[in-house]
Amino acid sequence: MPDTPPSMSPQDALVAVMVAVSAADEHMRTSELVAIQRMVNHMPVFAGYDPDRIRTISQTVFDLFEEEDGLDALFGLIRDALPERLHETAYALACDVVAADGKLRDMELRMLEEVREELSIDRLHAAAIEWGARVRHLKPLAQ
Repeated sequence: MPDTPPSMSPQDALVAVMVAVSAADEHMRTSELVAIQRMVNHMPVFAGYDPDRIRTISQTVFDLFEEEDGLDALFGLIRDALPERLHETAYALACDVVAADGKLRDMELRMLEEVREELSIDRLHAAAIEWGARVRHLKPLAQ
């Protein structure tokens, strides 16, 4: 059995969720990475968070994705670190990352569904969060 990854802070768990949805299709796009960096740099929930941790947490997510039961282990770490009051925040951040490049890919949508289930996000709340992400990331109409 591999070494147990170190425990995560609540902010680490939020970053892990964002990285997991971005990496779900095995390709992290620049727009998604920029979205993660922007949210870490500007959102109040990340006040005082060391942005250099993004690389460490990303590597933890990638390492767990390589293991047979890694996704279950990742969600275990996330649930342990993330207070319930931040579950919807985690889902909202994940939706923003998926919407950042303007394309919704099947693997990313499946990972969002997994996040929604693992964090017990109410379906009506999830729909509102998803709608908000969609409208925030609309592209301008051609003129």
